[in-house]
Amino acid sequence: MAYDKFNVLTSTAVPLPIENVDTDQIIPARFLKATERKGFGDNLFRDWRYNSDDTPKEHFVLNNPLYSGKILVGGKNFGSGSSREHAAWAIYDYGFRCVVSSFFADIFRNNCLNIGVLPVKVSPEFLEKIFKSMESDPKSELVVNLPDQTITINNSGESESFEINDYKKSNLLNGFDDIDYLVNMKDDIQSFAQGTPL
Repeated sequence: MAYDKFNVLTSTAVPLPIENVDTDQIIPARFLKATERKGFGDNLFRDWRYNSDDTPKEHFVLNNPLYSGKILVGGKNFGSGSSREHAAWAIYDYGFRCVVSSFFADIFRNNCLNIGVLPVKVSPEFLEKIFKSMESDPKSELVVNLPDQTITINNSGESESFEINDYKKSNLLNGFDDIDYLVNMKDDIQSFAQGTPL
């Protein structure tokens, strides 16, 4: 399933300065029955966003009109717990294209990369600077530059580099998932197959 190409993202962000956010908090298990990547955004952080009567919880950040944007900034150890792909699907379906943290669970990180969400790992010190910038100005923007592998706080101009696998970087830049990547190489694969003796 192809997704939007990721190049340079300039956006306001949503702060979630909570450590050890696990995948069951991102998308509770009772919402995992669907097999398509649609509709999961409605239940992103469901138990934190809504009361038992489905009314929004006033103090949760996704219900705060001050904060919006395509970047979610989480605390340390974001995406821990079970390996459910649905957590990444929910983040993408809600509209986020980038998640920033000082540490990601490996499986969650890979699930994000596979569907077009860029996980940007920054130092704890830089993460704190991002949170402070957003606290002082909810409309402050972050610039996530995938080609240069940098993230910048627009208000201060402070920047930090991040790492990403070359293959995953190429796929994000082209809007490819793993299947798209192979389909794009179809002619090369056929040419190789025809030139290879049986």
